[in-house]
Amino acid sequence: MLQARQYVRLVLEQNTTMNLTGATNEDEAFQMHIEDSLALLPVLDAITKRQTASRQEDATLLCSILDVGSGGGLPGVILAIARPDWQVTLLDSLRKRCIFVEKAIKEVGVQNTNVVWARAEEAGQSQQHREVYDIAVARAVAKMRVLAELCLPFVKPGGHWLAAKGPDCEAEVVAAENAIRVLQGGPPSITPVNAFGSSGQHVAVVVQKVAATPAQYPRHPGKPNKRPL
Repeated sequence: MLQARQYVRLVLEQNTTMNLTGATNEDEAFQMHIEDSLALLPVLDAITKRQTASRQEDATLLCSILDVGSGGGLPGVILAIARPDWQVTLLDSLRKRCIFVEKAIKEVGVQNTNVVWARAEEAGQSQQHREVYDIAVARAVAKMRVLAELCLPFVKPGGHWLAAKGPDCEAEVVAAENAIRVLQGGPPSITPVNAFGSSGQHVAVVVQKVAATPAQYPRHPGKPNKRPL
C-alpha cells in the first residue's frame, strides 16, 4: 500500500495549513486513515459481490462508489487504491479541499478517482449524480438521520449506503429509521469491522436502497442538518 502511505503523508503535510485530519503523526494517520478505511473492505466486497450477481447489466462494468463529505479524500482514495477496478468519486463542499485532493491523487498516481466540488444537497438533486452510484460511503460526517438524506439520494435502487461509525451507535441508527424509510432505504444492518478507537470497535452500518427516493429529497442546503427527518 505504498500509494496509500504516500497519499496520507501528503494529507499530513497539507494539514499544517488546512484542517484535513485530527492525526498529528504518521503512525496515528496510518491507523486512522489507512487501517480504518481498509477495515471497510470486507463489507464493501460482500456488497459488490451481491450487486454483481443480481444486476442485469454487464457484470464487467466498474463498481461506482461515492465518498460523501470526503474532506481530504478519505476513505475514498484509500478504497480506490485498494480496489483499482472500482470507480470512486470524491464529493466535498469546500473548494480548497477539492483542489488539494485533485493535486494529491495525481501526484501519487491514482487513476480511478474523480473529484466533485458541491454540496451534497445540491449534487443529490442533479441529473449527473442522483441515483447513479452503486454504493455511497460516509465516514465521520454527521448523525445517521442527517446522513440518510445526504447519501441515499445518490444511490441506485438496489444499491447500498454504508456509514462508518464508532461503537454504541445503535440508538443513533434507531433514531434514523424513519428518515431511512422516507428516503426508500431498507432496514439497516450493523456489522463490526476490524478497526478500533479509544471507545471500542468500529462498525459499518449498511442500508440497501429499495426504491427511488422521493423527488423533494434532499432538501435545500442546510435543511437536513437543521431539521432532520
